Amino acid sequence: MKRFRSIAALAAVCALALSACSSNDSSSDSTSESSDAVTTIVVGASPVPHAQILQFVQDNLAADAGLNIEITEYQDYVQPNVALDSKEIDANYFQHLPYLETEIAEKGYTFDHGAGIHIEPYGVYSDKITSLDDLPDNAVVAITNDPSNQARALDLLATNGIITLDDVDAPTIYDIADNPKNITFQEAEAPAVAKLLPDVDIAIINGNYALENGLTPSKDAIYLESGEDNPYSNVLVWNSESDAATITAVKKLDELLHSQEVAEYITETWPDGEVIPAF
Repeated sequence: MKRFRSIAALAAVCALALSACSSNDSSSDSTSESSDAVTTIVVGASPVPHAQILQFVQDNLAADAGLNIEITEYQDYVQPNVALDSKEIDANYFQHLPYLETEIAEKGYTFDHGAGIHIEPYGVYSDKITSLDDLPDNAVVAITNDPSNQARALDLLATNGIITLDDVDAPTIYDIADNPKNITFQEAEAPAVAKLLPDVDIAIINGNYALENGLTPSKDAIYLESGEDNPYSNVLVWNSESDAATITAVKKLDELLHSQEVAEYITETWPDGEVIPAF
């Protein structure tokens, strides 16, 4: 009889153990299914304003869309495309279309992109003069050395009658047809141009690097590019050779970046037009 009770007790213990295992397995399956409903994508971005905009999407819109956005910040304009090409990241958000097209043509990247999200008006800044009309002869001008942004900067000078340019698609300093003030151009990587401001007569600075260096384009620029019909809107870029699930998730992010919520966030965060929605 005692033996029978022992066997019965052992059976009961086993039944409880099996029940617990079954419960744990069920819980594990439930967690797995829940995590499968959210797709994590890694997006490379410039800190300002791109990473800020992405963080707004992550905090307010991503979860409902089944996305989790991991943001990797880059300080330059080279590494985000290198990382995307090697699939270290799933997308990047830092560049405008002319720059992207130049990168693809020169390096053979297999990238695709969405429509324009925002514009950072390009500006001319100076610690020495308050108007381009006062630019002296033999002035020193700091300018970025990457071709697409250099063309954009030179267009600002040409628009103001300071230089004239040869009729080429993407002019560089070697395509200046007339330079009546005998300007000297000091080229630098885009992030470094703002650092040269104290040492030059004027510096022509990308909007995001102006912001990062404490400049307010709408207030501090002595001349600011117009946002109307501006071809330099920034876009979300992805590798067209990524797997289908990744591309689907990135395109879902692109939709969120073109939402009314993002447009309102941009205008409310930069009310003086330092960053302008492009949609």
